[in-house]
Amino acid sequence: MPITDSASLPQPAQKIDLKDFMEKNFKSDMSMSEFAQASGRSLSTFKRDFKKFSALSPERWLTARRLTAAFDLLRRRRRVTDVCFDVGFKNVSHFSAAFKKKFGITPGDVRKQKPLPGAQD
Repeated sequence: MPITDSASLPQPAQKIDLKDFMEKNFKSDMSMSEFAQASGRSLSTFKRDFKKFSALSPERWLTARRLTAAFDLLRRRRRVTDVCFDVGFKNVSHFSAAFKKKFGITPGDVRKQKPLPGAQD
């Protein structure tokens, strides 16, 4: 039987690059504890490490990131309900209120604006 270098074996719960992980998974339906565990951290370590790349709390960062992604999708003429769920929100009313609070315009109004080049109806 060949000898395997232990460093080449997958390490469960190994710490991974947190910023990259969050950018790739911000649409996921996970609690902060689940995000922490998936990134190989305890919740307290997750929050401490998160502060290294964002002045926002993980919860606020997640909401802001989802809203920014939603804005882009709405400019591409996607339906408000589809966008809401696609970016990770669970409730259209909450999504619409958070969107208006952040951008000062409703998701429907953004969708009605002139579409971006290459946008599909």
